[in-house]
Amino acid sequence: MFQKSLIITLACVLIDQIIKLIIMGTMGIGSSILVIPDFFSLTYVENNGAAWSIFSGNRILLISISVIALILVYWYFLKNKNIKTFELIIYSVLIGGIIGNLLDRIKVGRVIDYLDFKIFGYNFPVFNFADMCIVVSVIILLIYSFKGEKSHARDNS
Repeated sequence: MFQKSLIITLACVLIDQIIKLIIMGTMGIGSSILVIPDFFSLTYVENNGAAWSIFSGNRILLISISVIALILVYWYFLKNKNIKTFELIIYSVLIGGIIGNLLDRIKVGRVIDYLDFKIFGYNFPVFNFADMCIVVSVIILLIYSFKGEKSHARDNS
């Protein structure tokens, strides 16, 4: 089980870091490549904060939060011997995303972002593959946990 988790985590980290290396090697900071007009561009920005640039300039705090999150997920793995394969996959993706952005903060001091979407006239903050891993896995885990609570409540009725 641990090997599956490690492979998934490493795959997420490698994909994230390779894309970031390509972006940094081929684009200048602030440059943009239009992919789909009025919807999607590749835009190279560096973020020294978290989502929407919150905690900007607080590198040590953000590194600490990432390390604490990794410790908590690891603790969850140790505590739950009956973790389902689905959960293992989702937590592995979460870990991969956290590590991807953590590596940026340690190596560069900032997170490399490049996915730039405009939807219904709103230009979302630029993000990256690691961010997607984190957000999607957290959403899935929340839905999964709420479904589990509902079925557990039904079973106890």
